[in-house]
Amino acid sequence: MGLPTETVYGLAADADNDAAVEQIFAAKGRPADHPLIVHVASAETAHHYAASIPVFASKLMASFWPGPLTLILPRKPGVATAAAGGNATVGLRCPAHPVAQALLKALNWGLAAPSANLFGRVSPTTAQHVQEEFGDDMLVLDGGPCRVGIESTIVDCTRGAPVVLRPGAITPAAIEAACGLKVLSKEALSMNVTPAPKASGTLESHYAPRARVRLMSAQELQTALKLMRTDTHQTNENPKIAAYARGVFAIRTPHVLYRRMPADASATAQELFATFRAFDAQGIQLIWVERVPDAPEWDGVRDRLQRAAH
Repeated sequence: MGLPTETVYGLAADADNDAAVEQIFAAKGRPADHPLIVHVASAETAHHYAASIPVFASKLMASFWPGPLTLILPRKPGVATAAAGGNATVGLRCPAHPVAQALLKALNWGLAAPSANLFGRVSPTTAQHVQEEFGDDMLVLDGGPCRVGIESTIVDCTRGAPVVLRPGAITPAAIEAACGLKVLSKEALSMNVTPAPKASGTLESHYAPRARVRLMSAQELQTALKLMRTDTHQTNENPKIAAYARGVFAIRTPHVLYRRMPADASATAQELFATFRAFDAQGIQLIWVERVPDAPEWDGVRDRLQRAAH
């Protein structure tokens, strides 16, 4: 079932029904040891899945749930086994979307719900995207376009301090302010003798459209556009390259499709995956993307772009 959330649409099944969860892995073509996020109706429901919840994790729940934050916690034995990919930890999130909230409260159990797309490809942010991915036989609850547009921030809570494994709309500064602890870096975590827990959406190549993605500075993009000649004999041919940039550039060739990137990080996140899908639908083969600012509010967008371009 396609489930709307405020981040992206999920492919949902009962988190405690291993046979149903295995169908998610099969439909997505996702490795069975790559864990799924379990969506719950509230912090209280989290206790069904988590063997323990540190005080700082409870503070994060109180500050950001419902919302785009996933917490990695020790998993109780015997619950969400397939959803957790057999790992000793489980990722839990309480979504803010009213449709997701209503369904979770009515069911009174958790739903494993990774993004409703083929593994490694662009996440869906509308019900139509899910239908295009899996066909008309897939039941999709239409909750409209996703408000956030990129997946949740993932925080590992098994180390005694918060560690961001995947950036999203919630920044490290906001996490520190909410729980009173300094956020550790993934680099610091990598020095630990115990390996980091597996988490969704952390592979080097992910979120990729069919078109190749190349990240460029504004200067590199401007130079590339200048080097492309104007071909007056093929003006009816569809463009093969798309430029997605915050800057305004003169396009002197019919072979480049230009789309303006919003100057605001949250607005860019909201439209990013839909933009990639639109480029694919238009037959674009190469997407030139202007690099985003090196600022914390852009971390989630930057992460998705880097993985799409890997």
